Amino acid sequence: MTGFQTLLYKEVLRFWKVATQTITAPILTAMLYLLIFGHVLEDHVQVYPDVRYTAFLVPGLVMMSVLQNAFANSSSSLIQSKITGNLVFVLLPPLSHWELFGAYVLASVIRGLAVGLGVFVITAWFTKLSFVAPWWIVIFALMGAAMLGTMGLIAGIWAEKFDQLAAFQNFLIMPATFLSGVFYSIHSLPSFWQAVSHFNPFFYMIDGFRYGFFGKSDINPLISFTIVSVFFLLLAAFAIRMLKSGYKLRH
Repeated sequence: MTGFQTLLYKEVLRFWKVATQTITAPILTAMLYLLIFGHVLEDHVQVYPDVRYTAFLVPGLVMMSVLQNAFANSSSSLIQSKITGNLVFVLLPPLSHWELFGAYVLASVIRGLAVGLGVFVITAWFTKLSFVAPWWIVIFALMGAAMLGTMGLIAGIWAEKFDQLAAFQNFLIMPATFLSGVFYSIHSLPSFWQAVSHFNPFFYMIDGFRYGFFGKSDINPLISFTIVSVFFLLLAAFAIRMLKSGYKLRH
């Protein structure tokens, strides 16, 4: 496991060395979202009874930050290594595809949770939160970060330049995140768009995560957990297959 530990340390150190960009900046962005949306909609929107809109918004912003930064970590690391040419130093050691997958995804989970915890600590000052089912909070945070870290790994392997990676993030990750119920409940949508939301795996991650705070959700958390787990396993199998075959890596 020496190679796995070394690669994991390298990946964690990579984002920690520029923590102002990778940790502080996303926290500031989430705080701005809270201040703007909370100020504008606090007195006009109430999603759950006895739950203020600002309180409803905080878990969504935390989970959104976890997901986006987990994806950014693995995807940016791989594309930077491919473009600068230092990926060869990762491929030359006798690291198995399991070790590569574990190190990149676990580092992404660490960054996602670090940003999410920072967002929670800052935004929690603005409202009062409850913790009805804390284990669901932990489970969905870990699963969400692992799933997006895996998606970032796939995107980083597939992309050959920053433009392709940006397209993956701007046309898939960002829309799926913003349309997953971060700022609203899907019950406020027309029936057609409610049905469409059920095809978005990000919705189940955020809805299940929010359930841990309020004990209320649009979908049963067990169903959300099952769907997220299936998506993660499918993505993990695909990513491991790409690593094993050396797709766009060993040439």
